[in-house]
Amino acid sequence: MDISKRNAVRIVSFTVAVVGVLAVRNIQLMSSEKRALRSVNYNYSRAMGDLCDAVENVSDTLEKELYAGSGKMHQSLAVKLYREASSAKAALSQLPIEELQLENTYKFLSQVGNYSMAVSERLMNGEEITDEEYENISSLYDFSKELSEDMWELESSVNSGEIALTQTGSQQSDPPTVTEGFSDFEGSFESYPSLIYDGPFSDNILERTPRMTAEAENVSQTKALERCSLGLNMNSTVFTDISEVEGKMPCWRFSNEDKTVACEVTKQGGYISYFLKSRISESTVLTNEQGVKAAEDFLDDLGILSMKTTYYENIDNVLTVNFAYNDLDVCCYTDLIKVSVAMDDGEILGFDAKGFLVNHYDRDIPEADISQSRAKESVSPRLEIISGRLALIPTDGLEEKLCYEFRCRAENGRNVLVYINAQTAEEEQILILVESKSGTLTV
Repeated sequence: MDISKRNAVRIVSFTVAVVGVLAVRNIQLMSSEKRALRSVNYNYSRAMGDLCDAVENVSDTLEKELYAGSGKMHQSLAVKLYREASSAKAALSQLPIEELQLENTYKFLSQVGNYSMAVSERLMNGEEITDEEYENISSLYDFSKELSEDMWELESSVNSGEIALTQTGSQQSDPPTVTEGFSDFEGSFESYPSLIYDGPFSDNILERTPRMTAEAENVSQTKALERCSLGLNMNSTVFTDISEVEGKMPCWRFSNEDKTVACEVTKQGGYISYFLKSRISESTVLTNEQGVKAAEDFLDDLGILSMKTTYYENIDNVLTVNFAYNDLDVCCYTDLIKVSVAMDDGEILGFDAKGFLVNHYDRDIPEADISQSRAKESVSPRLEIISGRLALIPTDGLEEKLCYEFRCRAENGRNVLVYINAQTAEEEQILILVESKSGTLTV
């Protein structure tokens, strides 16, 4: 059958059109599949990060157990271990490792809290912790620390692409998957100690109604802007974007056109509660001492007095200094201010006084009922006490407790802060100082 030239053209055109439609459809399907794969990998990656965080927290809490001296503190830490271990198991269940039988991993995460709780209950009943129990806790800590480091190494390999979270289907080109890493973890439990047991400063300082603004007079938007420009040493005309912030501490919010500078001023009292300048500090020219001095001078310029430097950290050439209010030689860890200093030229890049505005007031701090020497007796004998002072610390119940803060050194060289109640001699809190070239933080 002869095909006319016109029909031939039509057939070719139709064929090209069909191929084109199929190609477009195929591209759409592939694009949709890639988006779905990206979404899955994002969820897996987030679960991996959550798992690493939880296991690291388990390790930090177990280390604190080594330095705890009372049944009450052991019990508090045991509850925290339960919570962190549960978070780790929840994150583990979200990873694509169903085919693995991670019995030992789950067993470890369950037993750390159970064993700690059993030990704390014995202490609460007046019994003494044995050397064997300390050795078990120490073994648990050593193992958890190694596990945490391995987890973070695995997470880093996933982020760099050396290890894949899922297979793409092209097995020849795919890197090894995360399941192989967890297989290694499971095999490492051979060194995990067998246990015998009988059974199974604080983010809350911003929860209360702010003390300093509650009864303060309202200030106008104009007055708030004036205080903003004075505090940041910038012309008020720069702040062209003005909005309002609601909540327990209502504020006027001022920012410039490109949003690189933002400042909040309380509607009651007209206090600068927060500001941030988004610029990169190119290098570290100043010493840490010079950076701290710049932060202290800035507080003096704002008229905020009696603040004591507690800890600081230098990240990306920006030194963030933590201050606490000093009330007649009592360090008030509830009244906090953070100041960020550019280490290339000393410019103040950030300021956060929310903790101070929420908690500061004229206190009538009670006298300590026990002496510092009596309080020392509540510190674990495994710690060497370096120094001591009075401090006011926040509690989970939004209250404050007067404590003796003892700076101690552990046998492994770690610096530890132990807080002993100045009225009851009970152990209230343990913090581990993490010290590096960049500064000092607590966990």
